[in-house]
Amino acid sequence: MTRLMRLLLTCLLAGLLPSLAKAELAVGAMAPVFSTKAALGGKALTFALSEALKTGPVVVYFYPKSFTSVCTEEAHLFAEAMPEFETLGSSVIGVSADTIETQREFSRTACRDKFPVAADPKGDVVKAYDVLAWKDGGSIFASRTSYVITPDGKIASVLTAPDAGSHIQSALASVNAWKARRPR
Repeated sequence: MTRLMRLLLTCLLAGLLPSLAKAELAVGAMAPVFSTKAALGGKALTFALSEALKTGPVVVYFYPKSFTSVCTEEAHLFAEAMPEFETLGSSVIGVSADTIETQREFSRTACRDKFPVAADPKGDVVKAYDVLAWKDGGSIFASRTSYVITPDGKIASVLTAPDAGSHIQSALASVNAWKARRPR
């Protein structure tokens, strides 16, 4: 890898450059259903989107790499917002191309045992959601993209942005809007 490519990758992971992926899935489209290894509180589990949707909307957020500065900040912010998401009946899962071993530690420290993070080392989920930002040899990096998926499996909102905070705000607004439209 050239020096320039390393610099660009470093900037992208740090959130200093806009994402290179702009082909995310459209609002109203059916979300790809997936099941994958994940971790919560340092323990491995299997996360199935279809199961999670049975209890309410699911925020599926993609991030480039566990333990990088902006990705860690984003996990902290989602962890802090979990009481709000839970009050609205929604859940959150983070997804990156990291290994399950990395996600076990990230789920404890950065996610503060509040929500699971999925391991997608082959990039199957990243590719299904059209958020592949960068591929370097065997390494895959997702763009910083968040989706809100409603229980009927449709995408209610999508945001691709380099900063961490806008994803939490956008997801909460989308879940609130979904809840407001539901018959009482």
